[in-house]
Amino acid sequence: MAPSPHSLTASSYANWVRRAIVRNSSSRSLLVSLFESSVPEPTALLREVVLEGFGEGVTARYASTFVKGNPYLVAALARNYGVEEAQVLTTTGATGALSLIYRAMLQPGERILVENPCFDVFANLAHYTGNGVDRFERRAPHYGIDPQELEAAIGPATRLVVISNLHNPSGMALDDETLRALAEIAERRGVLFVFDEVYAPYAGESARPVASRGLSSRFLSVDSLTKIYGLSTLRCGWIVGDEAVIAPIRSLAGEVEFAISTLAHGMAALVVENPQRFRDNTFSVLARARPIIESYHDHWLAEELVEGPLPAHGCITFPRLVGVEDTLHFSGWLSDRCGVLVAPGDYFGAPGHVRLGFAMEPSRLDYGLQALTDSLMTYRESYRVRTA
Repeated sequence: MAPSPHSLTASSYANWVRRAIVRNSSSRSLLVSLFESSVPEPTALLREVVLEGFGEGVTARYASTFVKGNPYLVAALARNYGVEEAQVLTTTGATGALSLIYRAMLQPGERILVENPCFDVFANLAHYTGNGVDRFERRAPHYGIDPQELEAAIGPATRLVVISNLHNPSGMALDDETLRALAEIAERRGVLFVFDEVYAPYAGESARPVASRGLSSRFLSVDSLTKIYGLSTLRCGWIVGDEAVIAPIRSLAGEVEFAISTLAHGMAALVVENPQRFRDNTFSVLARARPIIESYHDHWLAEELVEGPLPAHGCITFPRLVGVEDTLHFSGWLSDRCGVLVAPGDYFGAPGHVRLGFAMEPSRLDYGLQALTDSLMTYRESYRVRTA
């Protein structure tokens, strides 16, 4: 007897992913992970870099990270952002970067303002540091930000505002006018804006990092190699911003950060210094995948199966499922039925939606989207029958 779909319910998105993978891998179902939020790990390219760096000796990029981070990686990132090296702090991934920012910049009783819907780690990290969380809405279908509404949500104890651009989970980009308005709010209210920009490289110049724009000294950029290149294995992230703002975060890192891998960040330096083959791989994957998701999305809209546009950039989308309110149940039911996993919007603060990742090999993507299409129609009809 198959487990109940509700057995996939978990306290956080990360726990849901782990449960879903374990549950499906122990069954005979074909596992198509439409919840994936990056390109697949480019293991062949990673092997090339390893051989180039370590095949005939040890590359100079294998350098200690203990004092100021890997110096080659820091230098390459500073060049890319057009900033001084003192404005760059390398970290153990983007989540590690956010954790350092929270711990360094928040005192007991101070609060953080996060977007909704959002990646649940933004709020979960604050809860674990003992800081309260408030929210402002990014409303469907385009998930923009109303600067006035955001400012109204800033209270006397608000110290940090955390925003994703491209937006996670929708993949939508903020426009320049909004960013300028947010810079004015940051200066006027004296709060720090943290921009999670792990998806921004998918959009190129149209989502250029805020740390490169000179809009406000109170803007911090956070990024990593995970989403754009599929290199989560390197656990390489970074923070870029005004040197004075970075200083207390760097000081805390010096006290508590002992786990940054010399090997991983040496490899990361080799990637960041010469990224073209990794970029070519990423956009080659998307060039094959995007026509497939576009075709299905058009069909879904025509059949009134979903609502919401497909974002112009990136590898994720966040449609609302028409006629499906319990997306936690639907996700488990879909997994049981055909081994396809979609991320319930409940974990992003938007029940009734699912986040879909589409950067994968075309035949697997086509299978997953076809199974999702058939299942949406079957599920809605079954729901109508049960509740009629």
